[in-house]
Amino acid sequence: PRWAGLTYGLLGFPLAFVALPLYVLLPHHYAQNHGLPLTTLGLVLLCARALDALVDPWLGRWIDRLFARSLQAVWRTGCWAALVLGLGLWGLFLPPVPPGGAMVAWAFGGLWVTYLAYSVLSIAHQSWGARLGGGEAQRGRVVAWREGAGLLGVLVAAALPGLAGTDGLLLVFAGALALGCWAWWHSPRPAPVATVLARPDGPKVQPWRNAAFRRLMAVFVVNGVATAIPATLVLFFIQDRLQAPADYQSYYLGGYFMAAALALPLWMRGVARWGLARTWLLGMALSVLAFVGAAFLGAGDTVGFAWVCALSGFALGADLALPAALLAGVIGQSGDSGQHEGAYFGWWNLATKLNLALAAGVVLPLLSLWGYQPGQTNAAGLQALTWAYAVVPCGLKTLAAAVLYVGVIRPGGFGPVAPRRSLHPMPEVP
Repeated sequence: PRWAGLTYGLLGFPLAFVALPLYVLLPHHYAQNHGLPLTTLGLVLLCARALDALVDPWLGRWIDRLFARSLQAVWRTGCWAALVLGLGLWGLFLPPVPPGGAMVAWAFGGLWVTYLAYSVLSIAHQSWGARLGGGEAQRGRVVAWREGAGLLGVLVAAALPGLAGTDGLLLVFAGALALGCWAWWHSPRPAPVATVLARPDGPKVQPWRNAAFRRLMAVFVVNGVATAIPATLVLFFIQDRLQAPADYQSYYLGGYFMAAALALPLWMRGVARWGLARTWLLGMALSVLAFVGAAFLGAGDTVGFAWVCALSGFALGADLALPAALLAGVIGQSGDSGQHEGAYFGWWNLATKLNLALAAGVVLPLLSLWGYQPGQTNAAGLQALTWAYAVVPCGLKTLAAAVLYVGVIRPGGFGPVAPRRSLHPMPEVP
């Protein structure tokens, strides 16, 4: 029901609200306002994101144990994480230290703490949704409510800096986080969970025993890198390649995420007709066809880039709603429902963060090496920016589509998964 979907999905609003500032606005903020070099900034982001990502599988297992204790324990832990998340974001955008080495250290520490709190809250919320169960259409709707609220959060986060400044953005985020936690507690409850079984080699590696998870993860990683690179570079591309006015940044980001939000119902119809995997493949193909046009844009091509944002944003709806729904299906098909959702989503979040870490930690230093510096308009540097922003992501997205087709769709879904042998087999029923 709509009210049930809204109460569960509403927490996606502040979670995505903070994701845009952390992954898109923060690198540009430190480079432009505090003068941090791109190489230094890239290394700080890489180290903080990688260190945080390595903790996620342990966090996922810890959250599984909280689910085994009670749903109230999961929710209470999420509320504490939300408090730390709000304080961390405030400290990152309003650093109380002068530029230089102290600011580098502050940014690294603040990022790590903020990422850690974000991980706890998002893994708990995602696992809660996966435990609600259902078929493909139902799983797609659960994720669509969460991602739809997230897209609304991204739109607000993109518009607020220009309308109310950083202080306004942080105040709205704090209020949305409190409201999201309240709604989460009043959302549909998962069924009572099974006791989490101990395994000699550690349950954190349980997802990797699942061949379907390994194949899905391969697609998710390649596709994620293809998405993370443009997210890291978009403000630099708008500013230096297009030479667009500063206020155009909010319009472009807003149009991109608005198109994704409007597309979600259509992608859900696609799921009902073609299934999750084939619909995701269609979204990847549309994304490449739309985004490759950015490689041919230059100074003043502001209308052309608006079309690129709208069409690629439409394709983004598939990237947001379908992979996590596929993962929930893999968990259920393998017999891990009610036991290991946190472990699966811990590894899933690790992959997401490593994608973003690689995008910032590798692409930003490489751009500096190839001659690009923010604010400069030399031809070689702008050509490097164009290749990194548009051409490389399209190649990676094409590779992800090929892996999805060969590894998932052509074999016929994820293939049969052998049921886990029960420790207490039930007697056969004639």
